[in-house]
Amino acid sequence: MSNNYEERVTMIAAGDLQEFVPFGRDHCKHHPNALNLQLRQLQPASELWSSDGAAGLVGSLQEVTIHEKQKESWLLRRGVSDVGEEVEYDEELYVAGNMVIWSKGSKSQASAVYKAFTVDSPVLQALWCDFTVPQEKSEKVNNGDEVVEKCICILQSSCINVHSVEGKDYIASLPFQVANVWPTKYGLLFERSSTSHEVPLSPPREPLPTMFSMLHPLDEITPLVCKSGAGVFGSARVQYVADYTLRIVFLNEEPSIVMTYDTVQSLHAVWALRRVKPEEQSTVLKFSEQVGTPQHVATSSSLTAHLRSLSKGDSPMASPFQNYSSLHSQSRSVSSPSVHSRSPSISNMAALSRSHSPALGVQSFSGVQRFNFSSNTQSPRRHSVSHSPNSASSDSFLAPETEPIVPELCIDHLWTETIMTMREKNSQASKVFITTDLCGQKFLCFLVESQLQLRCVKFQESNDKSQLIFGSVTNIQAKDAAPVESIDTLLVLEGNGNLVLYSGVVRVGKVFIPGLPAPSLTMSNQMPRPSTPLDSLNTPSKPLNKHLGPLEEGVLLSPVPELRDSSKLPDSSYIDDCTFQQLGTFIHAVRDPVHNRVTLELSNSSMVRITIPEIATSELVKRCLQGIKSILPKEIAVQMLVKWYNAYNAPGGPSYHSEWSLFVTCLMNMMGYNTDRLTWTRNDWEYLLNSDYHRNLESHPLSRALRLDPLETSFPKDDFSPSLSLDSSTLLFTHIPAIFFVLHLIYEELKLNSLMGEGIRSLVVLLVQLARDLKLEAYIDYYYREYPALVKTSRQTCIIDQAQTGFMHHPSFFSAEPPSIFQWLSSCLKGEGAQPYPYLPGVCERSKLVVLSVALYILGDESAVSNEASHYLFRITSGQRKQQTEQDDNRYSFRHSTSVSNLAEKLVIWMTSVGFTLRDLESLPFGVALPIRDAVYHCREQPASDWPEAVCLLIGRQDLSKQACEGNLAKGKSSVAQGLSSDVPSGAEAEEDDDGMNDMNQEVMSLIWSEDLRVQEVRRLLQSAHPVRVSVVQMPEVSDHEYIEEKENRLLQLCQRTMALPLGRGMFTLFSYHPVPTEPLPIPKLNLTGRAPPRNTTVDLNSGNIDVPPNMACWASFHNGVAAGLKIAPASQIDSAWIVYNKPKNAELANEYAGFLMALGLNGHLTKLATLNIHDYLTKGHEMTSIGLLLGVSAAKLGTMDMAITRLLSIHIPALLPPTSTELDVPHNVQVAAVIGIGLVYQGTAHRHTAEVLLAEIGRPPGPEMEYCTDRESYSLAAGLALGMVCLGHGSNLIGMSDLNVPEQLYQYMVGGHKRFQAGMHREKHKSPSYQIKEGDTINVDVTCPGATLALAMIYLKTNNRSIADWLRAPDTMYLLDFVKPEFLLLRTLARCLILWDDILPNSKWVDSNVPQIIRENSISLHATELPSSEDLNLETLAQAHVYIIAGACLSLGFRFAGSENLAAFNCLFKFAKDFMKCLSAPTASVTGHYNLETCLSVVLLSLAMVMAGSGNLKVLQLCRFMHKKTGGEMNYGFHLAHHMALGLLFLGGGRYSLSTSDSSIAALLCALYPHFPIHSSDNRYHLQALRHLYVLAAEPRLLVPVDVDTNTPCYTLLEVTYKGTQWYEETTEELMAPTLLPELHLLKQIRVKGPRYWELLIDLSKGTHQLKSILSKDGILYVKLRAGQLSYKEDPMGWRSLLAQAVTHRNSETRAFKPETISAFTSDPALLSFADYFCKPAVNMGQKQEILDLFSSILYECVTRENPEMLPAYIAIDQAVRILERKEMSETFELWQIKLVLEFLAPEATRRG
Repeated sequence: MSNNYEERVTMIAAGDLQEFVPFGRDHCKHHPNALNLQLRQLQPASELWSSDGAAGLVGSLQEVTIHEKQKESWLLRRGVSDVGEEVEYDEELYVAGNMVIWSKGSKSQASAVYKAFTVDSPVLQALWCDFTVPQEKSEKVNNGDEVVEKCICILQSSCINVHSVEGKDYIASLPFQVANVWPTKYGLLFERSSTSHEVPLSPPREPLPTMFSMLHPLDEITPLVCKSGAGVFGSARVQYVADYTLRIVFLNEEPSIVMTYDTVQSLHAVWALRRVKPEEQSTVLKFSEQVGTPQHVATSSSLTAHLRSLSKGDSPMASPFQNYSSLHSQSRSVSSPSVHSRSPSISNMAALSRSHSPALGVQSFSGVQRFNFSSNTQSPRRHSVSHSPNSASSDSFLAPETEPIVPELCIDHLWTETIMTMREKNSQASKVFITTDLCGQKFLCFLVESQLQLRCVKFQESNDKSQLIFGSVTNIQAKDAAPVESIDTLLVLEGNGNLVLYSGVVRVGKVFIPGLPAPSLTMSNQMPRPSTPLDSLNTPSKPLNKHLGPLEEGVLLSPVPELRDSSKLPDSSYIDDCTFQQLGTFIHAVRDPVHNRVTLELSNSSMVRITIPEIATSELVKRCLQGIKSILPKEIAVQMLVKWYNAYNAPGGPSYHSEWSLFVTCLMNMMGYNTDRLTWTRNDWEYLLNSDYHRNLESHPLSRALRLDPLETSFPKDDFSPSLSLDSSTLLFTHIPAIFFVLHLIYEELKLNSLMGEGIRSLVVLLVQLARDLKLEAYIDYYYREYPALVKTSRQTCIIDQAQTGFMHHPSFFSAEPPSIFQWLSSCLKGEGAQPYPYLPGVCERSKLVVLSVALYILGDESAVSNEASHYLFRITSGQRKQQTEQDDNRYSFRHSTSVSNLAEKLVIWMTSVGFTLRDLESLPFGVALPIRDAVYHCREQPASDWPEAVCLLIGRQDLSKQACEGNLAKGKSSVAQGLSSDVPSGAEAEEDDDGMNDMNQEVMSLIWSEDLRVQEVRRLLQSAHPVRVSVVQMPEVSDHEYIEEKENRLLQLCQRTMALPLGRGMFTLFSYHPVPTEPLPIPKLNLTGRAPPRNTTVDLNSGNIDVPPNMACWASFHNGVAAGLKIAPASQIDSAWIVYNKPKNAELANEYAGFLMALGLNGHLTKLATLNIHDYLTKGHEMTSIGLLLGVSAAKLGTMDMAITRLLSIHIPALLPPTSTELDVPHNVQVAAVIGIGLVYQGTAHRHTAEVLLAEIGRPPGPEMEYCTDRESYSLAAGLALGMVCLGHGSNLIGMSDLNVPEQLYQYMVGGHKRFQAGMHREKHKSPSYQIKEGDTINVDVTCPGATLALAMIYLKTNNRSIADWLRAPDTMYLLDFVKPEFLLLRTLARCLILWDDILPNSKWVDSNVPQIIRENSISLHATELPSSEDLNLETLAQAHVYIIAGACLSLGFRFAGSENLAAFNCLFKFAKDFMKCLSAPTASVTGHYNLETCLSVVLLSLAMVMAGSGNLKVLQLCRFMHKKTGGEMNYGFHLAHHMALGLLFLGGGRYSLSTSDSSIAALLCALYPHFPIHSSDNRYHLQALRHLYVLAAEPRLLVPVDVDTNTPCYTLLEVTYKGTQWYEETTEELMAPTLLPELHLLKQIRVKGPRYWELLIDLSKGTHQLKSILSKDGILYVKLRAGQLSYKEDPMGWRSLLAQAVTHRNSETRAFKPETISAFTSDPALLSFADYFCKPAVNMGQKQEILDLFSSILYECVTRENPEMLPAYIAIDQAVRILERKEMSETFELWQIKLVLEFLAPEATRRG
């Protein structure tokens, strides 16, 4: 077959032709600001301002128009939707001037601008690039994969702007001039523009790198490394890419390769691009360090210094890295403001988190000018005198101390083209692309325009997938080319202007473009006049031909004459010789290929976009082509596909319906049949008349009724038809058996899809013909059984000679018995052995799936679905190809991470991992689907909670799939949480002042506490935004003035309480609010005024009538700020800018802001605050702000030993500064906060130096002057607490600290004794004693004891260390008791119990056992009425010791059972609380002292609240309310603080949070609940008030809220919680009604949602608690699903109304009584409801249909009550099949098989049931 002949025949019609204009061009003209920006850019600044109006403007306008033309460019790509899958539209990125316009659109939907960007200087290049954010750098994401930021990069001359789709934008300055930017898989690749005079550098030294990579806009730009094999570059070595003759011409992301062109050798080379390996990094860095050889004299510093040379004091305008052409030098200040002025305000936070160097503040210049290449180009610097290249670079050698830049990416040499003898200099490829041919072979094609050649190199992956192997080069003559991805071809524009389609290097055919008419033959006699350029005023609505050039009358000149339909011309050679350049319009270039669309540029500069047609549209033809392709040798396969493509896409090609018959004709022609002689392919009409469909129709009652005459058919008789023989020379003749077998397998595959019935019938006809001709009796019989009616009719055979049969290639896999999938399944179900079932990879996927799932589920073979090729399947591949098992099977790797207990679960999980969905299941025939449905049904009953979303969808558990889906979202606001948390407050609330408690989740709280209004009561008790009621009765003898004073004194008392409220409110509203980033956080005001009844007159403290302490409300407003800040949930989206934005304008609110900052630290948001801002706040020197900030930052970095924070804290602690440092005047409270901060940052690390300093600081002596003299107690306590935190729970295992004698030293601090010699560097400071305080040389126990006691408690926490505990035992002689402050006995008892953690028992006997005998015998019991008398005993001491010891023991009970709601502990503590309250009113109270009793009562109340934390217990609430009402007498600020903290703990986080008993929580609670309460609101002497808020670190979310998945509202559910066994109790289960607080997770074994109302759901904690933790942290939402016929607990609390449903369920005998109306009680599925409506409602005269209705009703009933509605279609299908059998109308045996399979599946079940 000559090429010429093929040309004549083959012609491919291109699809619809459209004029193409880049969308951005039009948009640009209307874009606002386009003009002014151009003006600004084109005129020097001086001129712009001074020019006299019009003249300047006109001048610049002219410039604009001149510049406008050249500078547009655009890229197109396949549209990518937000989810990431490809969609059917193009995206365009259009660049003109300073603008970049990104638009989306296609021919079906109008284009629309997606984003438009305008920058300050001309855009050199714009491109799409995806950056991956590696995981170390982003903490937000919990799952392992990397986060991809989809971005657009805009290159300007001095910087590159990166805008991500999420709205982040970054600006990276460029340290050199960039010639080109390329997007890669990893980030961006830059080529430095090299200049000619870089070559002969006078000092011989290493040339500078020319290629650089940037993996993320916030990372450094690092040089690229190359690893070249031996050859051109000598031995293989790793070095920087510094060869300026190497240019990148192409870069591809997948596979990640780079193609370069060497300008000297004129060779193209291909490199693999990958990340650098560590050893290569070190090689490169070492190599650049070595010195010695003459040319390396300067290398040690050359590269590094070059990359790092900072601008030495130059003004930024002339800094060397902006290397502009001299044209711009005078206007530089205008054209590049971006580098200096604009900083990426949004992402400077990210900058800090990525490179942890504090120097890189917002945009550090050192980073920008790391490598300053332009120093040796002629930069137009205004100030430099000399222009020689060395003057600038010589001073850059002075920075050898900088560390080198580590390269990130490396290129590996893969292939270089062979050197040809004739090599032209400028043969650089102008266009490169990768294309795949029809058989999947890949080619790298590059177009060398100077030689009009397209060079194609075939490449493939090596077997181990480690590298690419390149083949030889094929040249195709071409002027231009473009790939057509979607159909694996490429479009080539030949030199003579023809458009030709190639697949790989095989020519497919010429492309004919309808709409561009073919040239007529008269064109030789007159030459047309040249066409005019496109008139820009044309509107697209005019016909296209107008655009393409003028048409002379009488001569139909084609705009694209080359695309003639050559088959119509008698001899086309003379046309080929004629050059078309002067004739009309011709195609000039091909560009922007996307999917199967491509743009043609015509010579008159207009553009048209055409579509290249698909290979096939019908599913059946696609399947057959794919199967045949996979079985034939590649060359033959390509030829076959080319022939089919030409036949299918010929101009005026087939319509969709005849595609199959065209395919059959084409295929049989290629096999050697003469299709014109074959009846059933010849005449569609006759074929139809002979079909069984026609016969059925003729016997149809309707046709008899209409008296239609039967049509006569001229059916050829057998004897009449001559024997047709086959032509054995055709392409596919030898492969007929193979093709037949493949088509048979496709036929079997299609039987598994109930939607393909039509296709099966078409295919059978072809198969029967082939089977007859191949004389395969078994097959003919098989088809006859399946389709009796079809097979009977077609009788024509073709004779194949014996001789020819010998040529046929019978493949090894051909089997004489026809493989039948149903037969195979049937024998499996019966338990007989079966042969492996043959399958074609990629074609028969469903057969494979069914075979394996039956093998797994019915035969119980678990290895069936493991990775190896299974022995149930027999893979078929073409003979010459190697088995490709590995690449095919790795898709199905079965992940064992999920829990699988039995076969059903294994099957379901495997099927989803292969990608099987519900829709696939629905299209399986019912017999085949039954085993799979059976497995699904088993899994639905008891699924595991950790299954992935897809599995839950398959088994129909929406509750689980929604849970899994929520779990995959990054920690944001979950959909429900959004709906649940922010309810709009009702009108009444909105009008009154915000009391800070509006954002609570009412819906959940009303479920938890449904039977009373305790939440409103708590809100009333805790609000501090409204004036208090001051009711004082005016006695007759009191004068008005005195009365006013009395009222104000009373208000002062009440204000003590008001100021204590915010602390409790913070606990109540903990983490309940997601702030709006555009509004500041509302902070309710602290109202210290009162209203006096009856006239409601205002009482104010500022009237001057009474003395009010100064700064009384300072700390109260601090607490108010903390409470407001703690409302913010940790999952909220907050950034640095928002935190700064909240800063109040007026100074009075500074304390509140200080508290707000501390709160942000406690909920983890302060890490986002930029270092710069932290520094800002601290330099202001505002004491409160410093306290809040230091504590907040430390809490946010708990236990991280973060260096930056350590430095921050050390500045505020004199002991951590070097002794010679200047003494900073740090306020005392700030020092205390800093010390605690150190404890938090180093928590649990046992860091030696820190521990040593803190140990010394507990006993820090007062200084000689006034320093350290006041409030020493709180500092010592802070040091003790911090020391305890650092060594938390380490006990005796303090590694490397034995020489510090920590416990002994602490013991001494506790009991007193001689001071030790002050070791360490600070001894100088303490030589001279204090002038204020005389302490002598003994330890001042009053100062050091509390800190030391608690430090011991924390170091030995839960260690049960008896010896240390005995030190802490209360003294048991009167003499010793006199030496200890009773208050300290409370701490000692607490400390002792915390150490002996396991001994704590929740009963009063144990509490009393802590009291020494002497006290027990002699002391007053708490209830006594009169005092015993005694001479030698100090009763007062004993009584005080007694109450404090009991309070200490109670507090330890609170710690031990914190958050557990333990009943025994509650009863015990409640009894003691009652005792203390009685005691307070007893006459003996004066002995013990009211203050002491109040303290003890407060401690017991706090312990009660700790045990019942978050539960809102009513009895405790009553106690708290009682204490709230007591305002006179001894009740000071501190007691109110304690009582309202107790109230807050009781309702922690609105019932969503509880306390944890982990070591770190106990440490935090010890700081927060320290049992010495301040006396007045500014008292920080014994304990810093800010520490009270550290309880947040002990709070953890433990509320589980069931949410009904259908209604999306919270509901009640019964939970069964199983505890692990411990030393105190066996493994037990208890039932809870959720929403409820769970116990601590480490105590639990499992949690299950119990039936019968909801679907069961098991969360197994034995495998790890992370899943439950993530549910709890996302507002504790657990999705549950009501079962059919059940009502929720809210609607039906006792379960009586659901009984109706159960009664119906058990009455199976007379299901006809089931009325379709009642179905709504069972299901909410709309499909089922409408089924009941249409198919189950009896009408008036039903007659025989009544029986069907009853059947449908009972089927529906069965489906709904058993909860498998998906079986409804299957039941109906079975019913129909049975009816057809009864009527004897079987025309095919398909349904029969299904019923057979159903019976075989159920047979063993029946025998099992007996």
